[in-house]
Amino acid sequence: MKKILTLITTALLFSACSTTALINTQNQLPDTNQTLSISLFELSNYTDTPRAGMRATNLVEGVLLARGYKLKTHLNQKVDSLEDAQDSAQEDHSEYFLIGGISEWRYKTGIDGEPAVSLQLSLYQTKDATLVWSATGSDSDWGNGSIGSTAQNLIEQMTNRH
Repeated sequence: MKKILTLITTALLFSACSTTALINTQNQLPDTNQTLSISLFELSNYTDTPRAGMRATNLVEGVLLARGYKLKTHLNQKVDSLEDAQDSAQEDHSEYFLIGGISEWRYKTGIDGEPAVSLQLSLYQTKDATLVWSATGSDSDWGNGSIGSTAQNLIEQMTNRH
């Protein structure tokens, strides 16, 4: 009985320190091919952490490139509206454009200082600004984890094709 109680306590401890919440639209990211291109814009930073939007966008770029997407990256271009992003994507001759935002990018206060990340990504069709895919996710990790690795894992889960 004592072993079972110890196992349950250990399992609860491990599950409480790393949590992920994820919501995706029913549809998936489009299949990759040699001609499909996406204009990627810097994610809006809604946090108190300087340059969190640029950092997260850089990770999104790496994950999408690794998955075979052709990107036209606008890391230093802030977009004020959906129409601004659509106009730039049309100039790029991209079929899609991706925008989004960061709402959490920090280390939690406390004894362990766990990394915590929350972000939202939306992919639109360039020709008519129709939403094709969207995902919102939050993740935290152990105190010895980094924000970068926590964010990359979250982005990989968000963009995973099922």
